[in-house]
Amino acid sequence: MSAEPPAPAVVIRDLRFAWERGGPPLLDIPEFVVGAGERVFLRGPSGAGKSTLLGLIAGVLSPGSGSVSVLGRAVSDLGPARRDQVRADNIGVIFQLFNLLPYLSVLANVTLPCRFSAARAARAGDVEAEARRLLKRLGFSDPALLAAKAAELSVGQQQRVAAARALIGSPGLIIADEPTSALDADSRNAFISLLIEECEASGAALLFVSHDAGLSAHFDRAEDLTRLNRAERTGRAA
Repeated sequence: MSAEPPAPAVVIRDLRFAWERGGPPLLDIPEFVVGAGERVFLRGPSGAGKSTLLGLIAGVLSPGSGSVSVLGRAVSDLGPARRDQVRADNIGVIFQLFNLLPYLSVLANVTLPCRFSAARAARAGDVEAEARRLLKRLGFSDPALLAAKAAELSVGQQQRVAAARALIGSPGLIIADEPTSALDADSRNAFISLLIEECEASGAALLFVSHDAGLSAHFDRAEDLTRLNRAERTGRAA
């Protein structure tokens, strides 16, 4: 008997979200699916609701109605604590402003997810060795730099540390929120290529969000949030 195919990374059905109860929906998305291992580019102008959608997928926010499933788990049906654990175990997030802990070293920032998730620590194996491997892959070839505080790094270095932190422990879904906005074109393209290669190696799906449509050529497919979102088409965008 053949094995069942893996669950999609993200399945959204009939999603509606408003910041105020009873207010007009900021997001009204009939359907959005990211397949297992798929690399999807989601574009949209500033203020279109991209970060809000990522918050719903990551379980930071709850929809007013509809469902959000991540790797076969209906996160929209879970309470806050369980959503937090699903996110810690299964989702790597690269934030637009990176959200590194400035007083921790580069190495400590990267290994941090494995302190909060036994599942990610188990998948990483030797957590420190895996962190060093990812950082070397992302250009941290000087061992002394691993002990530097995050606050001492350049913007480009912080971005790469944030990527290594998201990738450690092989989460099934990586979501990236405008992570390249502070980089020049050459650095941006090199970073995306490395990120995609690491996702391919681990089998992770990648949902990469940006307003820059020119980046879409790196991905399996591109989606436009203004087309997915019925609230946008009726003039009630996030």
